[in-house]
Amino acid sequence: MAISTSGPDEVLGRGPSTTENDKRGPFLSPEAALGRARDLLLSRQQPGGWWQGELETNVTMEAEDLLLREFLGIRTEVETEPTARWIRSKQRADGAWATFHGGPGDLSTTIEAYAALRLAGDPPDAEHMGRAREFVLAQGGIERSRVFTRLWLALFGEWPWQRLPAIPPEVVLLPSWFPLNVYDFACWARQTIVPLSVVRSLRPVRPLGFSLGELRTGLVAEPAGTTASPSGRGRWMHRLDAVLRGYERHPLGPVRRNALRRAAEWIVARQESDGSWGGIQPPWVYSLIALHLLGYPLSHPVLRSGLAGLERFTVREETPEGPVRRLEACQSPVWDTALAMVALADAGLPADHPALTTAAGWLLEEEIRVPGDWSVRRPRLAPGGWAFEFDNDGYPDTDDTAEVLLALRRTGAGPAVRPAMERGVGWLVGMQSADGGWAAFDADNTRAIARDLPFCDFGEVIDPPSADVTAHVLEALCAEGLANSIPVRRGVAWLLRHQEADGSWFGRWGANHVYGTGAAVPALIAAGVRPDDPAIVRAVCWLHRRQNADGGWGEDMRSYRDPAWRGRGESTASQTAWALLALHAARSDDSASIRRGLDWLVRTQRPDGGWDEPYYTGTGFPGDFYINYHLYRLVFPVSALGRLLRDRDGSVPPPAGSANGAVESAGVPGGSVDRAAGSVDVPGGSVEGAVERVGAPGESS
Repeated sequence: MAISTSGPDEVLGRGPSTTENDKRGPFLSPEAALGRARDLLLSRQQPGGWWQGELETNVTMEAEDLLLREFLGIRTEVETEPTARWIRSKQRADGAWATFHGGPGDLSTTIEAYAALRLAGDPPDAEHMGRAREFVLAQGGIERSRVFTRLWLALFGEWPWQRLPAIPPEVVLLPSWFPLNVYDFACWARQTIVPLSVVRSLRPVRPLGFSLGELRTGLVAEPAGTTASPSGRGRWMHRLDAVLRGYERHPLGPVRRNALRRAAEWIVARQESDGSWGGIQPPWVYSLIALHLLGYPLSHPVLRSGLAGLERFTVREETPEGPVRRLEACQSPVWDTALAMVALADAGLPADHPALTTAAGWLLEEEIRVPGDWSVRRPRLAPGGWAFEFDNDGYPDTDDTAEVLLALRRTGAGPAVRPAMERGVGWLVGMQSADGGWAAFDADNTRAIARDLPFCDFGEVIDPPSADVTAHVLEALCAEGLANSIPVRRGVAWLLRHQEADGSWFGRWGANHVYGTGAAVPALIAAGVRPDDPAIVRAVCWLHRRQNADGGWGEDMRSYRDPAWRGRGESTASQTAWALLALHAARSDDSASIRRGLDWLVRTQRPDGGWDEPYYTGTGFPGDFYINYHLYRLVFPVSALGRLLRDRDGSVPPPAGSANGAVESAGVPGGSVDRAAGSVDVPGGSVEGAVERVGAPGESS
C-alpha cells in the first residue's frame, strides 16, 4: 500500500487538469477546495465562540450506560430502545463488536454489548445474538475477558467478586511519597481507582433477572493481568494481590471505615461543575456507583448533578431504522476551538476577524486559575493552563494549553491576552518532567510498576512524557520567543532521543507514528533544528516511504500492537494533513510527494467542503481505546492547504467578507515584548530568565 515517492524538483503543482472527474464531481483547484473547507469550518462555530466536534468511540459507552442505569434502578425504555438500536447497528458480520472502525472483533466489548442487548430484551436465540455468542465462546468466553468487564458482571452476580483483583480503599490513605499511592497513577486512572476501590470492597450484587451463563466456556480463568504483566515484576505483583485479597477478607475495621470515608470525600471533592468526574466516562460511572453504595441517595445533589450531566454527553440521531442514542466518552471544545482558530488563521483569516476574536474571548474565559491534582508534584507552580472540556478545572493539560497559546497568538483579541499567555507559558515551563519531556496532565508520573498491578489490564495507567505532547509544547514555547531557553533545549534533546529507529515518532494521543511525526518535525524546525539535520531527513524519508499509492497517508490503530502497521492504513484526511504539515515544515524537496498529497485532499473533498473519515485517528489508551474526532477531518486539512498554498503563491485566497491577506504563521499582531521572567521553578532547579520573550497581541517591542 505504501510506496516510496521521488520526482523532479518542481514547484507544487495544482494536481490533475480540470477536465478530470471522479466520484466527487469536477476537479476543483486547491484554492477552491480551501475556500469551501474554510467556509464549512466557519459555519460550525457556535454562537458562544467555540467549536465542538463529536468524539465517537465504541459501544462499551452505551452498554455500560445501560448497565449503570440498571444497577441504580433508573433504566427506562426511553434510553434503552434507541441505545440498543445503536449497539446493534455497530455489530460486525462475524457477530463481534470492534473498538474502532474496520478493526477486529474485541472479546470484552462484545460481551458488554451482548449483556446490554439482553437487558434491552433481545432473546439469546436471536440470529445476531447467536453470532455474538459464537464469537465470545471462540475467544475463550467471559473467562478470558478483561478485569473491567468482569467487574461489571460481578455487580450483577455474573462473576464472583473474590475472583477479581484486590483494590483496597486504604490506597487513598497512602501519602504522596509512598509507592503506588493514588498520585502514582495518571489522572484518569486515579479517578477510576478510588471509586472502584469502594465498589470492590463492598461487593454488591443486584441480579439482572437472567443469566449470562451461555457466554462461559468452563475453562479456568487466567489470573487477571497475566497477559499484560508476564515479567518477573508482574509475577511479584500477583503475589502482592494475593496478600491484599487475604486482607480484603478480614480488613481492620477502623482503618477500613476511615478509608471509605476518605475515599468518599476524595471523590466528592473532584466532581466538576457539570456533574462529571474528569469529564470522562470511566471515573464518572464508577463514582456514581461508589457514592450510591456508600449511602448517597439518588436525590443527593452530587448524584443528581452527576446523572443529569450525562445528558450533555448524549448524542441523539434519527436514522432510517429509527432514533439512536449514543454517548461520548469525553468532549473536546477547548481543543477543537484552538485547532479551528489555528486552521482559520492558516487559511487566511486576519487576526481581527470576528470568528477569531470571539473564539479568543471564549478561550480566555476557559483559563484555569486554580490548583488541581497536578499541583501535588508541582506545589509551588502557579496555575495558568487550559483543559480539554467545558468544565474540567481539576485537570488542565499541557497539550491543550500549548495549542491555546498558538491560537491566541493568531488573534487580535486585545490586552487581556498578554497576562493569560504569560501564565500559560509559566505553567508549561513548570510542568516539564525531570527528563526534559512533557506529559499531558502531570509531571514525572512515570512509576511503571503501576502498569503491572493485576487490575490494570486495560489502558495506560500512568502519564509519562510523550513525543506528540512534547512537540506541541515546544512549538508553543518557540512561538513565544523561547527557542534558545533551557527548557526548550532540554525538550528538543528529549524529542531527538525518542525518535524511532525508522525515523518516525510514536503518537500517544493520535494514530500513531504519522501523528507523532507530524507533530515532532514542525516543533523541531521551530526550535531551530535545520531541515538538513539527520533527524529531520530520516523523518521526511519515513513519510515518503509511507505515502499510499493514492497519494494520501493513513495508519491503522493496529500499529499500537503490531509494528507491521506503522504508517500503514487507508488514507484519511487528518493523517494526510499531518504528513503534509511535517513535509511543509521541513521544506521537503520532494515536491511530487507533496503535490500528490495535496491532490488527494482536493480529489476526496465532499461538495460541502468536508471530508469523509470513518477511520479512527485519535487515541485514548494505546492498544485499547480509540476515538474518532469528527472535527479532525476538517481542521487539519484546512491548516495543511492553507500553509501549502501560502508558501507556493506567497498568499492565500481572501476569506469570505474580507479583503485582507494571510496572517504570518509565527507573527504576533502588534509585535512582541522582551521581559525577564526572573526565576521559574523547573525540574532539577531554578532557571534564571528561562522565559525571555513572551509575545502578546497589542504590544510593541
